[in-house]
Amino acid sequence: MKESGQLFGWSFGDPSRADEPGYLDSLRQAALANARQDAASRGFTVEAGSETYAVIEQGGTLIEVDSAPGGLIVRCTVTIVGAGAGNVHPEGPMNGLRKDG
Repeated sequence: MKESGQLFGWSFGDPSRADEPGYLDSLRQAALANARQDAASRGFTVEAGSETYAVIEQGGTLIEVDSAPGGLIVRCTVTIVGAGAGNVHPEGPMNGLRKDG
């Protein structure tokens, strides 16, 4: 059986540029690259096509983003595969590794 889990990747931007053509796409690409890098550093592979994105702006959610560079955050959630991947679950802003799994 193939083990799978999920983790987040992040990128940060300038909300005043959000309407520029291609700007959010470039932030999405950067967030996906960040997720792939995190997965690789843990020995996992990102499942192709599994990425989903959330664009978070300062004041637009219940979470506090005042500390985010620029005030615009793109979060990419991906499915990861590999031995032990079933123990990795993103929670809040972090990628956690369950110790009981």
